[in-house]
Amino acid sequence: MTERTTSKGVIRGVERLGVEQYRGIRYGEAPVGERRFRAPQPSQQWSDGWIGTLDATTFANRAMQPPMSAIFGGVGPGTNNEDCLFLNVFTPASGGGGRPVVFWIHGGSYTSGSANDYNASIIADQGDVVVVAVNYRLGAFGFLDLSEFGNDYAGSAANGIRDQILALEWTRDHIADFGGDPDLVTIIGESAGAGSVLGIMAAPSADGLYHRAVANSPGGINVPTSGRWAERLAERLADGLGGDASVLDRLLGASAQDVLDAQIAANFAAGTIDGTVVTRHPVDAIRDRGASGVALVIGTNLDEGTLFTLPMRDRPDLLDASCRALAVQVTRNGDTDAYFADLRARFPDDDAYALANRVWVDLFRRTSVEAADAATVSGPGGWLYRLDLSTTVAGDALGATHSADVALTFNWLGSERPMGFSLYERDDPTAVELSRRWSATILAFARTGNPNGAGLPDWQPYSADARSCLVLDTTIEIRDDPDGADRDRWR
Repeated sequence: MTERTTSKGVIRGVERLGVEQYRGIRYGEAPVGERRFRAPQPSQQWSDGWIGTLDATTFANRAMQPPMSAIFGGVGPGTNNEDCLFLNVFTPASGGGGRPVVFWIHGGSYTSGSANDYNASIIADQGDVVVVAVNYRLGAFGFLDLSEFGNDYAGSAANGIRDQILALEWTRDHIADFGGDPDLVTIIGESAGAGSVLGIMAAPSADGLYHRAVANSPGGINVPTSGRWAERLAERLADGLGGDASVLDRLLGASAQDVLDAQIAANFAAGTIDGTVVTRHPVDAIRDRGASGVALVIGTNLDEGTLFTLPMRDRPDLLDASCRALAVQVTRNGDTDAYFADLRARFPDDDAYALANRVWVDLFRRTSVEAADAATVSGPGGWLYRLDLSTTVAGDALGATHSADVALTFNWLGSERPMGFSLYERDDPTAVELSRRWSATILAFARTGNPNGAGLPDWQPYSADARSCLVLDTTIEIRDDPDGADRDRWR
């Protein structure tokens, strides 16, 4: 056990590998009852009924989500519950202060996952940084648009982003108690977490709460969603309120489990530019902020789509349907027929599986390339990368698939004991070395705002004049404009 005296009292955590862990700190009031679907409210205390020392030795609730939705390996610590606004802090046990802060946002398609699945002990010690990992509302609870029902629900389509911003406000106000510098905060996320990073960058209410940004395989926050989701979910709820119950009454009166079941049955899709919280496309936001914006590291993996498409490999009908839906996001409500025509003309020998994988890559890659360019043109600098090193735990079927980078970012391969799920074998010396060097690069960026100096080749910001891309493979090198032909298709 370990204890710290903070501005709000004594907090008790656990110490592992020279790092103090404080688990399940409440940052927002429980978003239940009348607070369901509304903007989060800051917590007036760190835990319900806290008197004296706060026990932060166990992980708190995960957000409501489908079963078996933890990042690989089954369900992680914590119980699914609508009351989920908690965060975890990892800080070196050596004491001291003024450390850079890494603020981690988990992925999971905005419908699954938890901060509880990410052990940040290695990088906290390795980089002498404080890591904050945040839980936020998922699925319909965090991203259902109910703005038509009045001002109380304005921005409800981005409540999950609001939760993250509230956690950043908590970090600003309290992280010094854990040895962190509130003026040196790097937001970082993967997949939906990376989309959240870009969403935060397009949210004026978050300006000034973070000072650098890292987005690993961003996707999802692109164009406004449609489909009258509120009505579709309400129709699936058990009518325990009478046949005349309104859509809003049904959504508010149902149990959390019933709302989740309706969300699953309706195949609810989350992550959007809502116009109130996330006010415009992130690339536009980066341009708008200009030199007052933040430096950005952003990139993707070579074979993003295989994680999603492999289970559908023998179902061309499913592959085609998923491609059609993705193309709307890739083209940002543009001409999807022209997009597919270009793809087929360039890759005439592709079968449905190969074509689907290219669409998935475009979904993640387009925003990365354009955001890196915008960050450089605006002034702060944008560095673009691509992970090409093939994963090994599933043979060669997945390649450098989506989420492969997570273990590298947390340097889990650098531990003698398992710290988190990895798609790379722990005895693969190439992957272990890449894990060490890539995590060191991210930590250097968090400290200085420049990713150079941690042992990788000289990496210049991406721009129209110098389209430098760092490629991470068995060898690490800088390539010039590996996305040239793809950029033509995106336009």
